[in-house]
Amino acid sequence: MNASLNSTGHHKAGLRDSLSSFRNMLAVIFLFTACSDISATKPPVLVRAVDGELAFPGAVGFGAASKGGRGGKIISVTTLSDSGVGSLRECIDATGPRVCVFRVAGVIRYTAKPPIVRNPYLTIAGQTAPGGGITLAHSGGENGYTPLIIKNTHDVIVRHIRVRPDRNGMDREAEDAFTIENSTNVILDHVSGSWARDEVVNAYGDNDKITISYSIFAQGIPRHDKCALLGSDPSGPQNLSFIGNICAHNGDRNPDINFAPGSCVEIINNLLYNAQSQFAEVWESYGGSPVAIVGNVFRKGPNTADHAVGIDLERIGSTGRAQIYHYDNRFDGHFVHRTPLLDEVSVEQSICPLTLQPVPADTAYANALAASGAFPRDAFDFMIIDQIKSQTGKIVKMAGKLAPIAKAQGYPDQDGDGMDDKWEAGNGANPGKSDSWEIDATSGLAYFDAFLDYRHKMLLGG
Repeated sequence: MNASLNSTGHHKAGLRDSLSSFRNMLAVIFLFTACSDISATKPPVLVRAVDGELAFPGAVGFGAASKGGRGGKIISVTTLSDSGVGSLRECIDATGPRVCVFRVAGVIRYTAKPPIVRNPYLTIAGQTAPGGGITLAHSGGENGYTPLIIKNTHDVIVRHIRVRPDRNGMDREAEDAFTIENSTNVILDHVSGSWARDEVVNAYGDNDKITISYSIFAQGIPRHDKCALLGSDPSGPQNLSFIGNICAHNGDRNPDINFAPGSCVEIINNLLYNAQSQFAEVWESYGGSPVAIVGNVFRKGPNTADHAVGIDLERIGSTGRAQIYHYDNRFDGHFVHRTPLLDEVSVEQSICPLTLQPVPADTAYANALAASGAFPRDAFDFMIIDQIKSQTGKIVKMAGKLAPIAKAQGYPDQDGDGMDDKWEAGNGANPGKSDSWEIDATSGLAYFDAFLDYRHKMLLGG
């Protein structure tokens, strides 16, 4: 749900519930005729060039050129407290380009209403945290709102942060794990979210140039257990990439795709597990979503009904035809792989050039299991990975307990430039001088960008 508490994602709930029985009967009728993976005959058009410098090495998707906090202040988060000097809130609320680096590990539990990322040019670099990393949560009750909201802003990057709202707030419609609202040039990369009572990740309003990549979104809480609402209440075209993510143990919206004509939406190389009724939903409420669904794995789990649909088309409130390009997707298990309505809106070629070369679905499956989510992985994410492999686990009725987070001393940083002194000494930087944004002649990257990439690869075992 969005921060302003408007009704997002529920505008179609009543109609959906009233027609769910009919849809289920229709799905059963077509169960045995819709199981084959019939894809477009033409491979996708490649590759749409990134408009600007990459946000970080390996950045992908339409948001890949987000500036984040590049060139700005390095602000150290030195406390797990809700607010005050050295808090994450202080860094989020600051102005100008800035990067939040973490000198602590543990749970940041907001006791007041969580901060909203409104000021642009921000990077939250969770890969800098020591020990077991950073988890965000709230205290429930009247201040129990979405812990990470990006609203009415631009150029924001969030990496290696977990969001696990383990306590109920007073308004479940304002309890996502992550919300992106009316913002541009945003990247959520290698994050993990769970236990949201609305969407685990929600992109609401007029967003553009958004990347959600290599993340885990699991165990939304019924009766609104949703993985990802990628488009809701837009007034015009948008560009959005959903790449390399895991959706697990969510009833539907795995993900939900509802965009205006002229948009470029790509759902590439995701691992979608244990949807109860629907995996990928394509809607036509805003004139018909154009979308490329390429190289994904749709995997049955214990809650997946035989009448559940892998790639589904929703015609409720339709104002125009969708255009769905689907290619090289893998369906594991006995359910309706493709709605029989898909043939009416399938296109032979991707509407927009894709922003990256997809890998085969089998490779995407292995990649997601190995490297999606915030690192270091906590016990919850390890559990989700094991359950996907063994086709076990289930949709839960309530949030669990937060996993313990290992404490550790932050790396030495005598000059306060955000970089590890030992890394600086071995990579041409000066551990006695604040030189974060000086350019390394060898790599062509700013030293700090190279350091963040090093920390990311170190966490992933590279």
